[in-house]
Formats: sequence, C-alpha cells, structure tokens
Amino acid sequence: MSHIFIIGASGYVGGRLARHLAAAGHQVSGLARSGEAAARLAGDGLQPVEADLDDRFDDVLAAALEADVTIYAAQVQFEREPAVLGALCAALAGHDKTLIFLSGSGVFMQRTGGSWSPDVYAEDDPFTPEPLAAARVEAEGIVRAAADSGLRAIVVRPPVIWGPDDDGPVAKVYRSVATTGAACYIGAGLAAYSNVHSADLARLFELVIARGRAGALYHAVGGEIPYRWIAEAVARDLGVEARSLSMSEAEAVFGPFGALLLSACSRTRDPGTRAELGWQPQHHDMLDLIGEPRLRALAVLKEGARA
Repeated sequence: MSHIFIIGASGYVGGRLARHLAAAGHQVSGLARSGEAAARLAGDGLQPVEADLDDRFDDVLAAALEADVTIYAAQVQFEREPAVLGALCAALAGHDKTLIFLSGSGVFMQRTGGSWSPDVYAEDDPFTPEPLAAARVEAEGIVRAAADSGLRAIVVRPPVIWGPDDDGPVAKVYRSVATTGAACYIGAGLAAYSNVHSADLARLFELVIARGRAGALYHAVGGEIPYRWIAEAVARDLGVEARSLSMSEAEAVFGPFGALLLSACSRTRDPGTRAELGWQPQHHDMLDLIGEPRLRALAVLKEGARA
C-alpha cells in the first residue's frame, strides 16, 4: 500500500478520493488550510497536513516529497494551476514519485447555449480549448511532459462528477425551483455534459495509482444526459412545471458561471482508459439522485417565488 498525499482533500471530490483510498488500505494525508479543515480530516481518519498553496507552499512540497503519491485535486483559479503544478513537478522529479493531476473535461467545453453538439472527445483527440480553461490545458501539458524528468506524472480528466451530497446539475435544478417555482433548463435544454459517479472515479484512481503510465491521460465516463431531461425529472418529482430560460434569465437564476456550465456541451469518451486499465463504471444514471430528501429540501419555495 502507498502513502498518498491529497491536495484538495477538504473539497468534495478530493474528500471522496481520500476516504475511498483510506478504506482501501492506503495511508492518506490531506492538505488542510485551517484548523477546522484539519479537524474534519482527522475525524475521517486522515492525517492532516496544515499548510496552503500561498504562504506555506514549501510545506506542501515537503509533504509531497514524504508521500509516494501526490494527488492534486485542489479548486483554485485556472490561472494559478500551471505555476503550482510546475513547482510540484520540479520538486518531485527524480525522486521515484507519482503525481496525479485531477483536471476536467471543461477544457473542451462548447458554448452551445443549450443546444446539442455532435462532438465527442476521447483521451488524445485534438480539440479547441475553452478560453476560460486555457491555463488548465497548459497545466495538463506541464504534468504530462514531466514524465520525461523521472516523475510518474499522470492526468485524469473526468466530466461532471456526481454522487452522495454533491452540488451538481441535479442539485442546481432543484434549487432553481426555490427561485422560480419551476424546474429550469436553458434554451432547448439539449446540451449534454458527460458524467461519472464519485465512487467510480475513486476506483479509477486506484487503478491509476497501481499501474497508470507516466505521461498518460485518462478519461472516466459513466453516462450522459441532456439538462432538459434532468429538469423534467425534477418537475415530475415535485409536481411543478419544467421551464426554459434564456441565457440572461439563467444568469439570474444560476449565476453567470452556473448558467455557462448548464448551457454547454462537453461530451467525452474513454476507450483508452477502459482498454488499458480495465476500468468499468458501475453507476450510469444521474437521475438516480431524483427524489433524495436533501435535494427536495433545496426546492422549498421562498417568499415571492414565481409559480
């Protein structure tokens, strides 16, 4: 078993990975930027590393050097990722270490305004980068190139990640009911973002840790669903209507970035990952979340909401 250090262990995805890998028998430590975060990690049976990517970055590098595997799953501004990943790669090079960068399929997201796109991308298919994610594409390149300097550096690029306690597309649609009185989608509602369950992604990370190739890029796809289908399922669950929003209306309901994501296509394939690692997802339908009490609670109508 390995000693695994997770940068981003206090977040949703990093926390899921940390708990899964610890349950599989690995020694797992996680970056904690505050005493409160450290207490939460310790409560989950993880070893907290109190440091941060700003003022105590040297402590982050030291923790990475002590571990066998470092997983970078932090949620920071894309513009910071090339510098942070570059420094990690430089520090770990030549030390017989593994670095795994959790990227995302947003790098080839297409702004379709709610329409469907026929484009779908496998692991090494060429694509036009989404402008907002240009720095993340650069970071991916830095990590993969580090394989030439004696580091087993790997990129994992999942689509939307869903599962217990997530705050993904289904949660956002339930929340739209509290704001508008209807389950909302954008435009035609046919835009589709591929998705993967958090447990399936964690199993992929186990495989990558065990036998992933230096310099490799892995995808992870469990399913795909248009956003309108999500809204219609939420509407049936709550007995409300499903409603299309314009982009300007959607920005008021979901926020500008949320509206961008819920109106875009990012369709993914993973043939190389399945063939090389034998990974097979066990969860395929994001609509399995429909009806969860914690999601229904998000849809409680607020005073003044429109019917």
